[in-house]
Amino acid sequence: MKILITGHKGQLGTALQQALIKHELIGFDLPEGDITNRDAVKTAVSQHTPDLIIHTAAMTNVDGCAENPELAYKINGLGTQNVALAAQEAGCELLHISSNEVFGGTRPEGYEEWMPYDPVNPYGQSKTAAEVHVRNLLSRFYIVRFSWLFAPGGRNFIHAILNRARQTREISVVTDEIANPTYVVDLAEAIAQLIETHQYGIYHLGNSGSCSRWEFANEILRQTGLDNVTNNRILLKDYQRASTPPPAAPLNNLAAKAIGIEQRPWQEALADYIENHVD
Repeated sequence: MKILITGHKGQLGTALQQALIKHELIGFDLPEGDITNRDAVKTAVSQHTPDLIIHTAAMTNVDGCAENPELAYKINGLGTQNVALAAQEAGCELLHISSNEVFGGTRPEGYEEWMPYDPVNPYGQSKTAAEVHVRNLLSRFYIVRFSWLFAPGGRNFIHAILNRARQTREISVVTDEIANPTYVVDLAEAIAQLIETHQYGIYHLGNSGSCSRWEFANEILRQTGLDNVTNNRILLKDYQRASTPPPAAPLNNLAAKAIGIEQRPWQEALADYIENHVD
């Protein structure tokens, strides 16, 4: 299969190149490839004639989206519209990468794939707009949602917790934000399985199980032998930031499980990550 990956230089794009090594891959990313440039997207797709586009490119800085919602919509909403229009014209499949932040965060028990949108911040609103464009323009599409991605390279929650813990021996983490930690390697492998099925639709592909940020931090400390570090409980209202995340928005995997795709528990994925990427 010939696959064009937007945002191929990013964390998920990089992992996908490993998971999809048996396929013919084409990358489309900044600075040469800009999804907000409709002509550039159209030209790339018509030139390469992919069977599938995997659309990972996005503005993922959630606080940055809150500070500049127009830019968030331009990149995440209209950029995705450009990619979907190019896929429509080329007659190829599209797999769009989305987020749990399309939901409002009022269900600690988790959200199913079919539940209605209710985003509470500009990032979530822009990703909701992206999903709507995909659903309105295409019939052969996958929408893949997940939350709390951790990946090698760059800054992530795991390294932030470990750096603070080692420096101060005391951390403070919120207890009222709940979601699914997701290891980028597992996500990429699940996507590789999904595209072989041609079972189009909406899928939740985070690692199984959910937790609060505080519980996630505790497990990081436990697995790295830092159990003696103090982990103070705080609430979202005590942690000042530009964006307000959905408080309780774990994703339940019903659709993927029905076709045989099920992720391992997040604790196992974390152990794998720590073994391979934490000093």
